Amino acid sequence: MRKADRLFQLVNLIRRQQPVSAAKLAEQLQVSVRSIYRYIDDLSVTGVPVYGEPGLGYRLQEGFELPPLHLTPEELDALQLAVSILSRVTGREMAGAARSLSAKILASLPAERRCSETALFSFAAGLSDQHKDIWDQLRQAISAGQWVSVIYCSLQGQISERKIYPLGLFYWGGKWTLGGWCALRAEYRDFRIDLIQQLASCAPPLVLPDAVNVTAYISHQSAAGKTTSEKIAPQLLPVT
Repeated sequence: MRKADRLFQLVNLIRRQQPVSAAKLAEQLQVSVRSIYRYIDDLSVTGVPVYGEPGLGYRLQEGFELPPLHLTPEELDALQLAVSILSRVTGREMAGAARSLSAKILASLPAERRCSETALFSFAAGLSDQHKDIWDQLRQAISAGQWVSVIYCSLQGQISERKIYPLGLFYWGGKWTLGGWCALRAEYRDFRIDLIQQLASCAPPLVLPDAVNVTAYISHQSAAGKTTSEKIAPQLLPVT
């Protein structure tokens, strides 16, 4: 985490719990107490009015607020709904990032706006705990340009091992698919994430063709009529 993000998080923790001890802040941020002392010094240098009360902990000067954001009610509803959906349908890391982003934005709102209620709710079916972890692993593999080996169970119950160069994760309003280059078929393929039983990083099984990338994948699938939820029918999507 960047230092600026850590300091922002620290200010929000102090605001919500003041007075709060260095030990409690260290536990919540998963750093040492000495690091908290250093961060407090950094905040003071930047002009944040934080001070310690002996035997109690740290406080912010009364009336101190971060520069407020000016969100419309519709923008605030959009934010809260997006966080609700992302928290259910993505991996743990993305869900945590969505909640963290929401907390940062809400902390920057004027005080009277932070507790405003929304009338929009999401009860979208989420990933299982196992597939939340697989989603996170795939996202990391895509970012790192890393091949993966998967044990895959088709809708017909056939088990196969595939080595895939992952290019993107695609959400179809109910199902996630992995788009990538399949070493077995030497072609672009789609894989439903909820049908992946095991996943691990692996060494490249072949030299990846130069033209393989996510843009080419999307163009290929578009030409095959697989880029709309109506055509791809994700609940029935086979992998060959």
